[in-house]
Amino acid sequence: MAVEHKDMANAIRALSMDAVEEAKSGHVGLPLGMADVATVLWTRYLKHDPADPFWPDRDRFVLSAGHGSMLIYSLLHLTGYDSVSRDDIRNFRQLGGKTPGHPENFITAGVETTTGPLGQGIATAVGMAIAERHLNARFGDDLVDHKTWVVAGDGCLMEGVSQEAITLAGHMNLNKLIVLFDDNSVTIDGGTELSDSTNQCARFEAAGWATKAIDGHNTEEIHEALSWAQDQDKPVMIACKTIIGYGAPTIAGTGKAHGGPYGAEEIAGIRKNIGWDHAPFVVPDEIADAWKREGAHAAGQHGEWQKRHGAAGEKAAFDAALAGELGDIEAIVRAHKQDVVDSDKDDATRKWSGAVLEKLAAAIPEMVGGSADLSGSNNTKAKCQAPMTPDNWAGRYIHYGVREHGMAAAMNGMALHKGIIPYSGTFLVFADYSRPAIRLGALMGERVIHVMTHDSIGLGEDGPTHQPVEHVASLRAMPNMHVFRPADGVETAECWELALKKTDGPSTMALTRQTVGSVRKAHTDENLSARGGYVLSSGDGQEQIVLIATGSEVDIAVRAQEMLREGGISARVVSMPCVELFAEQSAAYQTETLGGDLPRIVIEAGVRFGWDRWIGARGGFVGMDSFGASAPYQDLYERFGITPEAIDELARTLVS
Repeated sequence: MAVEHKDMANAIRALSMDAVEEAKSGHVGLPLGMADVATVLWTRYLKHDPADPFWPDRDRFVLSAGHGSMLIYSLLHLTGYDSVSRDDIRNFRQLGGKTPGHPENFITAGVETTTGPLGQGIATAVGMAIAERHLNARFGDDLVDHKTWVVAGDGCLMEGVSQEAITLAGHMNLNKLIVLFDDNSVTIDGGTELSDSTNQCARFEAAGWATKAIDGHNTEEIHEALSWAQDQDKPVMIACKTIIGYGAPTIAGTGKAHGGPYGAEEIAGIRKNIGWDHAPFVVPDEIADAWKREGAHAAGQHGEWQKRHGAAGEKAAFDAALAGELGDIEAIVRAHKQDVVDSDKDDATRKWSGAVLEKLAAAIPEMVGGSADLSGSNNTKAKCQAPMTPDNWAGRYIHYGVREHGMAAAMNGMALHKGIIPYSGTFLVFADYSRPAIRLGALMGERVIHVMTHDSIGLGEDGPTHQPVEHVASLRAMPNMHVFRPADGVETAECWELALKKTDGPSTMALTRQTVGSVRKAHTDENLSARGGYVLSSGDGQEQIVLIATGSEVDIAVRAQEMLREGGISARVVSMPCVELFAEQSAAYQTETLGGDLPRIVIEAGVRFGWDRWIGARGGFVGMDSFGASAPYQDLYERFGITPEAIDELARTLVS
């Protein structure tokens, strides 16, 4: 038989509905509706090679509406990716399988990013498109020249992060970014008229995009639109009018078609309506062969790229960038630490961060920084970094504007793309705005560095709306996150080294606005912060109590140690810049560092949550149990009892 477009699209529909029906859960409405668009894209326009899912110059495909995961699993299987077998599709949503309920890039090769939380995919794709333009400017068309394609639904475009992403992409004129809007006018509750009346084409156009509206089931219109999209000098959004649950006899085009197993009767009706009379999970050989053949349409382009790559003068630099190599940053940090010690200067850790960034960014061209409109406060822009703009894609600093959530998601996209080590800044309290993207970065294990300044009540007069008290604890509670809260310039440099070396997850740098005392008075080549916590200052003779502190409170602990010494009590001071790293150390090291059975006091200008493990049964906490207030920071530390005097008083009760 002659295989036609409808046969290939129906193979997607059949595998998707059979998988969801077998699992008794899932979302088949989107794959049924977007099968026609996806078939045209994956067999004609998407530059990919099933034989090499990690080809650096492949197009990126992002299923922002990740609940429709069977769409991408069907496409990967049909086009010949080894990562998704027919058995994997039969085992959709089952424990240990390669076809989880929402696409996870670390499980299934060919899935570019983990999606599911709506809006995250389109925002992450913006970062991928930024990375492509930046690396193209650095290495040229021969090595970097590809597109980023996104399938987004009504829900994705309702989420607020989509607006941040859309306006940023339009402002930056990301002309290699193409969004295919599954315009089915349906959400779970029913028609979109229940909750939204946005003209999406007008919205995108207002943000600087080129748009086109098509019938998402008309093959000729799809071809014409995707061809047109290749030549636009702006980011593109194509509104593909589709029928959710296409072919379902009683629920197509309704909210009920969104998700859940349709049931045997409805599935039988779909088979009849689309003309698919094959058994579940069966794709006739001629259709399967056509998919494999068409899925390999870009293999020749891959071969040509490999030749160019092999002959490229910048091959070594390109490969090193993609691999995320850092060079000898240990030497850079050691020299900087010596300079800090020699300066014997007190300063804010945000300023110490800016100082070490000057040296690191100059030495590591892959570091691309940015800030959510707080560059001067976050100290994230190095002198060697020009702004990245459509007129200068080689720039290494992004002015994200007030878009914390979109910024964090875009950084995930850059890290996923490879070739960029992204970092950016905002105030720590606004981690709440960006948290969903930070969490996805932790889930995916991507090296993204979040510089979060103004990290406590120490920011002072801006008051409790801007004073984070629970944020450090909440970020520490996130799996695979390293939260660094350095005490001074030496620890800040050490923590930057550790954050850059952490290639399997994100890091947060929690930094002060206020000046803090320098506590590392002697130079050490060793990175003491690498163990998470260490003895900063031993007590005299037989120690009686241990003071554990982080960040700006380490200086307070050192002053309390002196006060206790004058009162006849010997105290040890432990600096703990990274609780997560300390938790990874041996039990013997932890016990030795924390003084065995000695009572302990933790001092931190945040809430107690998470500290009881280290405080133990015979200890106490000096910190916050409420929101802050608006006043000079010195007054706030007095008001909330985070002082050497408060530590002294508590210590005396514990050692008596």
